[in-house]
Amino acid sequence: MQLRGTKIVVDSVNAKTNIISGSGATASLSENQSGSTVLFDRAAGIVYTLPAAASVGTKYNFVVSTTITSNAAKIITGVGTELLIGTLVNIDTDTANAVAAWTANGSTHVAISMNGTTTGAISGTNFVVEKVSSTQWVVKGTVHGSGTVATPFATS
Repeated sequence: MQLRGTKIVVDSVNAKTNIISGSGATASLSENQSGSTVLFDRAAGIVYTLPAAASVGTKYNFVVSTTITSNAAKIITGVGTELLIGTLVNIDTDTANAVAAWTANGSTHVAISMNGTTTGAISGTNFVVEKVSSTQWVVKGTVHGSGTVATPFATS
């Protein structure tokens, strides 16, 4: 049987993204969850660990849907040899939306740690993390902070 002129149509209007909700203080993401939207929806914070040795192209969209009021909203690479590169733009929500940009250095940064104020994790924070090589995850997005904002990139 031959198919000629067959067109495959992807219904992007009805396609749904998998949503991962935080249900404890820590959670490990799997490579099978790539493409998911991962929620920081726990006021007491949550630490998400990225999968170690994930394939290039593994990607997660992180969204703060509940402002963090204690502990941290954090992501960390699965191993210390996988580093973060890229930029997060911080919108200071309490001073006329002043903007600061933070860059991951690619040599020591293995985590994004937000405290609910100065380093971000106010509701509306949204960023993407994607594996681009065997040792690098690229980060891009917007962090909502308050007070004297500071970088959310961390070495542990």
